[in-house]
Amino acid sequence: MTEVLARPLILVRGFGGLDVSAEQANPYQGFNEGTVYPGRRGDNYIYEGFLLRAMKSRDYPYTDATNVVGYYSSPVSSPGGDLGGWDPEDTGGTVVVDHQVAERVLREAARGTLWVYRFYDLSPRSLQRYGEGLARLIGLIRKAVEQKEPGAFDGVDLVCHSMGGLVMREAMLALDRQEKGSASRLVHRVVTLGTPHRGIAFQRLPRWLVETLPGARSGSDELASFSPDSTRFLELADVFPFERILTVVGTNHRSYAVGAASVLNRLSSLLDEGTLATNRSDGLVKHSSAQLPGAPRTFVHKSHGGFDSVVNSRETYEIAMRFLHGTHQVSLWLEEAEITRGGDWFGNSEFYFGVSIKPRYVDFELFHQSAEAENCYGPFSRADLSDPLPELAEELRKPLAEPGDRTTGWAGPDRLIWQGWIDGRIKPSTQARGMVFRLDVYVGERDSHGIGFSDNVIFRKQYYVQVFPGTSAELFLHTGEQYLSARGDNDLERLRQVAADHAHLGVKAPVQHLQEVGVRPGWSFEVQGTGFRARMRVAIAANRDHRD
Repeated sequence: MTEVLARPLILVRGFGGLDVSAEQANPYQGFNEGTVYPGRRGDNYIYEGFLLRAMKSRDYPYTDATNVVGYYSSPVSSPGGDLGGWDPEDTGGTVVVDHQVAERVLREAARGTLWVYRFYDLSPRSLQRYGEGLARLIGLIRKAVEQKEPGAFDGVDLVCHSMGGLVMREAMLALDRQEKGSASRLVHRVVTLGTPHRGIAFQRLPRWLVETLPGARSGSDELASFSPDSTRFLELADVFPFERILTVVGTNHRSYAVGAASVLNRLSSLLDEGTLATNRSDGLVKHSSAQLPGAPRTFVHKSHGGFDSVVNSRETYEIAMRFLHGTHQVSLWLEEAEITRGGDWFGNSEFYFGVSIKPRYVDFELFHQSAEAENCYGPFSRADLSDPLPELAEELRKPLAEPGDRTTGWAGPDRLIWQGWIDGRIKPSTQARGMVFRLDVYVGERDSHGIGFSDNVIFRKQYYVQVFPGTSAELFLHTGEQYLSARGDNDLERLRQVAADHAHLGVKAPVQHLQEVGVRPGWSFEVQGTGFRARMRVAIAANRDHRD
């Protein structure tokens, strides 16, 4: 693969607690912490953390530029003299360039650099202050790129964990105050990881009470920003397109170390849904809070923090990099469905539908839905899954504190299931043919009255979608990996012939050559087995933001 000089990437950490001395002493704000996956082999065994993985990447390598900028609680003076092309105001203040480090680190180029935004070194502690500091950092990076390559700057990318996404929001608003329309020009794309865009469900403590807690007065502005009554997240849409923000939603509340937060989220479900049966959070942030109306989203079965969480899991890295650099966007819809078994004779039977997505060669999911994650579409009472569900974007425009949680509707119009990004340039094997992702389809049933079984599985099956992109793309559906091996002569011509030879088997064929729908974008295919049948549609589109 040809090396791509990526846009500068800024990493923004989350809430550091009431005492931030440990965060101030952490050089890379947690983005250097990774995870070991025992039982997996090769590249899937050790994930060394977002920062180190990005620097070691063969596909889009970054240079660590964190030390180029310093962050100070009170202004420092410019050293004067020869500043290497920087202005005195760039090298003095609270967010300042070290021109000597800049000369050494940015000698080749300022694109393809990685920056950790250390906002906890600034004071006073307030989101507005942090946002202004991030806006200044973006301006300094822009200047660094233009110094090396005039006209080359086309925005920065941001990856923000938890409260870091709220800092990002304040930075966007600050940029727009400085110059109308500048936020969407200076920032290319954003990935938020478990950010409480709509607040934290149980964060209802009055401000005066919060400030009585030891050490809380300095951090009270941050705590207040988690209010579930606020709709400030809607102001971000006025200055930056939500379709350029990918919200990564964690779903594993069970592995979050702060047990009290998980209990409080379950109690909030009682108020919203009239039941204690669901938690629907990453342990701290509700699924419905970590999303933005109209923004693409993905689910990962990880907790908010700690070991193998949304901030230090391999899933997060793979998802973020495909969103920032991927060559193609994939969309998946449910066209038709029919459940042919289940339905309690007593109790109150409900059906749920979900999928999970894995790319080839990376043993980590890009999208996850399951009964355990509590994030499947539904509930449905009709066998064809045609129950009218609330429109997700409209529900997400409401404050989190509004009673009810009706955010398990379809991801978009026409029963959109998933929208994600894949990268056709990543080929660990030179013999790999096409792009492949595995599709796990799940249909479950539960009795919400507690009379029948609450965890029936109606249907579960795996399929493999193989894409040969090009001017006229071709897609194949596989029921197994027999014809996906890099060994053998499984090229495009061979697959066409195999599909033609087995066409008489219909949905049971090991390889199916999919045909374009015609009236709608994409290719349709059937999934079928005991208890369920459905027709789905997948569309592959070139990423308009991708550049070679």
